[in-house]
Amino acid sequence: MSKEKNPRRVADNEAFAKSKMLRTSPQKLNLVAQLIRGKKVDKALMDLTFSKKRIAADVKKCLQSAIANAENNHNLDVDELVVAEAYVGKNLTMKRGRPRARGRFGKIIKPFSELTIKVRQVEEQA
Repeated sequence: MSKEKNPRRVADNEAFAKSKMLRTSPQKLNLVAQLIRGKKVDKALMDLTFSKKRIAADVKKCLQSAIANAENNHNLDVDELVVAEAYVGKNLTMKRGRPRARGRFGKIIKPFSELTIKVRQVEEQA
């Protein structure tokens, strides 16, 4: 009488991780996501470690989660993992304001975004 098992959302040689509610705009987050797309995971981790962008620490945390998912949940080899996809989406937007001159109101928008990182195991050609 148990429930049916959920089908996998990715292929057998893939794993992914998702970070939500990252406190930055999607445009700024996409600059960091572009930095790691298509790279081997160890090289991507090094690039994120030494990046000067503030959000790079959160992207690194998400990448490490994807690597751990691949290793522990799907039995993939960490040395052969490549960042297959890294894409960014919008999340909610907090609207704040500040009084301005002559009774006006200055709108301040504080966007949040979400990040999905998918890693894939590729066999190296000799």
